[in-house]
Amino acid sequence: MAFGRKPQSMNQLLREFLKKVPHQTELKRGMVLHFWPDVVGERISSVTKNLRFEGSKLILHVENEAWRHEIHANRYSIAKKLNEKVGSKVVKEIVVRA
Repeated sequence: MAFGRKPQSMNQLLREFLKKVPHQTELKRGMVLHFWPDVVGERISSVTKNLRFEGSKLILHVENEAWRHEIHANRYSIAKKLNEKVGSKVVKEIVVRA
């Protein structure tokens, strides 16, 4: 049974759906929080807490200064990966607090 459409990946279908959702920025921010462990890995994910958005800034807390420095040094690549994962530049800045 053909409907004249090529099969699409779930990722593509989800992106099309998100374009139609009224509050897509909030939804994408939620997706960023969901993808955080996948993007940064289990080790960094286990030492970060209280992730939240303040506008386009992703704010997070870590256990000590060493982890703050590690994440701060890699904040641009982490933000880029998170934005790629959700298909939007929802994370403009990452602020790490110890």
